[in-house]
Amino acid sequence: MRRILVVAAHPDDEMLGCGASMAKWTAQGYQVSIAILGEGATSRYGSREAGPSHEISALQKAALAAAEVVGVKDVTFHGLPDNRFDSLPLLEVVKVVEKRVMELAPERVVTHHGGDLNVDHRTTYHAVLTATRPKPGHPVKELLAFEVASSTEWGFQTIEPAFRANHFEDVTGTMTKKLEALAAYATEMCPFPHPRSTEAVAAIARRWGSVVGCEAAEAFQLIRGLH
Repeated sequence: MRRILVVAAHPDDEMLGCGASMAKWTAQGYQVSIAILGEGATSRYGSREAGPSHEISALQKAALAAAEVVGVKDVTFHGLPDNRFDSLPLLEVVKVVEKRVMELAPERVVTHHGGDLNVDHRTTYHAVLTATRPKPGHPVKELLAFEVASSTEWGFQTIEPAFRANHFEDVTGTMTKKLEALAAYATEMCPFPHPRSTEAVAAIARRWGSVVGCEAAEAFQLIRGLH
């Protein structure tokens, strides 16, 4: 397995979800690509048209800087409307993901969990699940779902399916890379005790590490795997 595609709804989701794992995978020689489906900014305004383009541009620059920290050189932006993925036909989102999958032929795809509070995360999960359905000869052999601080846990396991971690990456050696990458997203990070703070993100990794017997871990749910 040498190619991995990470599909995120918004800029910063990819680093919150699996930034330390990406740093580990690239160091191990995997070719990691990131597809960011949404522009990540315009929901902060009364209408999508009101959102200044310079904020979208700044988020894309932050995403590229963060990717460089973890060794990812291939990042694509697809400009879907922020927090409005549910206003689109699901097929439209599926087609975006399918195109990247067919271009890259990754063996592993990593994306959001279907039980997140954020509607774009849930739509992304369903689109990825559809785009990677295991027809004979399909390149994707493994599908993993990550958690995103301030979205996965804020569903309080009331949105089905609940996140049930069953795959863990020991990121003891790369957790500092994740925190450095998240520092590029200065406008998206928050002060502690917000879950999207440096302290909380580090604490989540230490907690999962204690669960599986290492200093720091990122947790995933294995949706399907063929080995």
